[in-house]
Amino acid sequence: MFKITPNPPDTDPVSPYEPDSKKLNEAAERALNFHFPSNADIKATKRTRSTLFSVDPAATTETLAVFLVETLASVDVMVHQLVDHLEGESRYALLGISNSIMVAEITANRVLDTIDPPA
Repeated sequence: MFKITPNPPDTDPVSPYEPDSKKLNEAAERALNFHFPSNADIKATKRTRSTLFSVDPAATTETLAVFLVETLASVDVMVHQLVDHLEGESRYALLGISNSIMVAEITANRVLDTIDPPA
């Protein structure tokens, strides 16, 4: 049986596109600058306020603090339910998060005490 293509096929060993390291470097820099802007570029970009999620501007400080305390308490309960299903390092990491939530909750309760002192 006659084979139509040679083994391996005959190819031109010289590429028509010679690599130019300066051009490749410039292209790489452009790509990096486009996809990863510098801190100066990020800071120079005007911040636009998002209206997707917002807090009622008429809400009182006490209302906000009460909501914060309740949210932190709920998150702490969820974390403790997850802790029961974990072992090892993941469990310890979640317990650390729980402690941070607890400190934030205590702080928010202290803020509430200053707004409306207990009788």
